[in-house]
Parts: sequence; C-alpha cells; structure tokens
Amino acid sequence: MRQALRELHERHAGDRGGAPADYIPELAKGDPDRFGLAIATAGGELFQAGDALAEFTIQSVSKAFAFCIAIEVIGRAAVLGRVGVEPSGDAFNAIVFDPRTNRPFNPMVNAGAITIAGLLHERFGDAAFPLLLDRMSQAAGQRLAVDEAVYRSELETGHRNRAIGHLLRNCGAITGPVDAILDIYFRQCAILVSAIDLAWMGATLAHIGEHPGTGRQVFDLGAVRDTLAVMFTCGMYDYSGGWAFNVGIPAKSGVGGGIVGVVNRQLGIGTFSPRLDAQGNSVRGIRVFEDLASDFGLHAFECLNQGSVFVTSLLR
Repeated sequence: MRQALRELHERHAGDRGGAPADYIPELAKGDPDRFGLAIATAGGELFQAGDALAEFTIQSVSKAFAFCIAIEVIGRAAVLGRVGVEPSGDAFNAIVFDPRTNRPFNPMVNAGAITIAGLLHERFGDAAFPLLLDRMSQAAGQRLAVDEAVYRSELETGHRNRAIGHLLRNCGAITGPVDAILDIYFRQCAILVSAIDLAWMGATLAHIGEHPGTGRQVFDLGAVRDTLAVMFTCGMYDYSGGWAFNVGIPAKSGVGGGIVGVVNRQLGIGTFSPRLDAQGNSVRGIRVFEDLASDFGLHAFECLNQGSVFVTSLLR
C-alpha cells in the first residue's frame, strides 16, 4: 500500500490541470502544487505520500460530517423534513430548491448545508459550532482548529451564501437568525485538516462510526449509514453520477482541494490538491481515486470486491 501511494503520487504530481478556487480570496493565496495522499484502515493502519501533513481548510467536506451529526442529535425525521436526499444535478452553490418540496435537494450542496447549520442552531444555539468542531476532531483523532483568515474571508465575501440563507429563511427551511446560522456554516468550512485527518475521518465512517485508532465511538451507526448513502449519490456535486460510475465509493469533495472517500468496513481515503475542475472537485484527487478504485477493486459493484475481506487480505 505504501508503494502504491508513492507511485500514485509520482504518476499525478505533474498534472497541472485545473486551478485553485479564487472566489474566496484567502484560498487563492495557497500553493497550487501541494499534493498529499493518505489511507487509514479499519484496523488502525495509516499510509501516506506527498504533502499528507499539509493543512488546508475542509470546506464542503464538512457537510458530510455535519449531516451525520444532525441526523444523530436532531433526528432523522426532523432533518429530512427540512432537506432532501436527491441529487440536484446543479452546481454546489446553485440558488435553487426542489420544486416539489420547496426545500434544498440534499445536504451536500450549499443550500442544504446551511439548512443543517440552521437545524443545529435551533437546537444548540451558540453551542452548535463547538459541537461540530468537537465531533470532527474526534473523527480526525486530534483537536482541529479554525483558519481565522479563511473564516473572515468567507464572512466578508460570502454574499451568495447570504442570499441562499435569506431565501431559506423566507421559505421556512431555517427559522433562526440568518447571520448566526451562516456564521456556523462559514466556521465549519474554515476548519483546518490534512489528508491524514481526512483519511482518519473517512476510516471512522468506514468503521461504523468508531475511530480505528482511539477506539472511541464518534458517530451513531444509523447516522453513518444515512451519511454514506447521501455521499454516494450527492457528494461530488454535479459530477456525482460520473463519480459513482467511475469510482463507486461514497465520497465528499471541498473547494479547498480535499476529498474524503469511504470504503465501507475497510478504508478511509484522504487526498489534497487545490487545483479544481469546473465542478469544484480536485483534479488530481479524482485521478487518484479512479486509479485506487481500479487497482484495488474498490468500486462498490466491482465483481472482485468481496467486502472487508478483500482489501484486508491485501494489507496482511
């Protein structure tokens, strides 16, 4: 596995396709050529290559974990009453709701994620973001922090998200103060992680909510199942169908350049490369996941994939 990651890093390091996100000014200041890979197993092993320790902001990868937490602490029925689970086919920041329900299509687009923040604010008020940060830290296996410069940058320039928030308030999807709810959302997107952190967070989901290294039960089992299902169908924005076809594992991307992937009962995969494609997904990250899925038979419908036995046997 170590050799495989090194070879993948070498294979794709020269790819200069795509460009970093520039609509958040602070994101445009980072090194566009950083590139890190990490895999954590359900058995607690870690493998890495390249800039796997380099920190970047989690951005939309946080949406999967916020949804998981909301399902657990607020309840499935209450969450699904405010946000759907259908792929939208639209860009992640589209200002469009499901015409049948007048609610966001799913929690992996901005409108849905802001609704999740609104639900958490309704229940926990000012304690909502500390709850998110604590749970995500437990999933990463270490205390995470917020990049204050990126948070301020998003707060000052996030006018589109502010418009989405007011439309959500108007249609009743959120009921609290829009600015306070958006503050939660901007802060969660500005949490600092590395590819290694994402690998452990993915492995925690793969290990049915238990962190493989610490042994701590971080997420509820039912919430994990629901989260993985929505990640599989909606986690890669308007490339989600292509991702399910070509890679075939639950995943979530972010415009900071990160992708987290989950091979159920087996692996968490984290990649970092800030050059993005037109859909907002990491160009190198997609290529790495495609190769991993092909080389190790990770696709959910791969005929050689025998569940947890297959990859576990390769790692012995």
